[in-house]
Amino acid sequence: MKLFVALLTLATLAVSKTVAQTNYFTSFDGVNITYTDEGFGEPVLLLHGFLNSGKSWDNTPLKKDLLEKGYRVIVPDLRGCGQSDKPQEESYYQDHAEIKDVILLMSHLNVKAYNVVGYSRGSIVLAELLTEDSRIKKAILGGMGIDFTNPQWERRLKFAAAFNGEVDEMTEGAVSYAKSINADFRSLYLQQKYQPSTSTKELQKIKVKILVIAGNKDLDNGNPEMLSKVFKRGKLVIVPGDHNGTWKTKKFSEEILHFL
Repeated sequence: MKLFVALLTLATLAVSKTVAQTNYFTSFDGVNITYTDEGFGEPVLLLHGFLNSGKSWDNTPLKKDLLEKGYRVIVPDLRGCGQSDKPQEESYYQDHAEIKDVILLMSHLNVKAYNVVGYSRGSIVLAELLTEDSRIKKAILGGMGIDFTNPQWERRLKFAAAFNGEVDEMTEGAVSYAKSINADFRSLYLQQKYQPSTSTKELQKIKVKILVIAGNKDLDNGNPEMLSKVFKRGKLVIVPGDHNGTWKTKKFSEEILHFL
């Protein structure tokens, strides 16, 4: 009987881990972070971009291929995004709160070592995460150039201003999209205001292998080649696509799987 119960428990776990169920954990300051956890192999964390959530990875070749190749795929909604809490006070976004969330999530899941793929703003979060979590084995920064390393990056400042009511030609499209999905403007503003700007000096100290991958029509966030050269073990791959489409392509997935 005990053997039957044990086998039934394992079978139930196997089913739950092959279906994208939304889970929750409470972070260091009481903010609830949602995530999915699928598969059983070597862990790969996927970090989504701005005006997005973990669901943005659903139905992409990358997530499908990772699971088919036997990886364990962990996908959070960063704070202020998706189904995670969206606190309105500035203190909840200061001092790299998002980075702490990710580190605590991986500890909550008893992960000893993992790989990470970030895209767009997810790559910015990942860059800072690399300086704070020694468990990362390999990292992929997608859709990102070197500009985020500047704490006075004009694009970040303009997006912060836009979600605080000062919209201009650069940001009007993003603001219109945010309105169409009923996004939380206060949280979006604070995400930009307190977004990490990890310096090139800090990035130069990173010892793990880094892949910088970007579309051939994507220079929105600066030069990806310059970013790849900052890292001691950096590699650059350019694939077809623009900023909003590259991460959904089969080629993007193939290059990442090859790197891993």
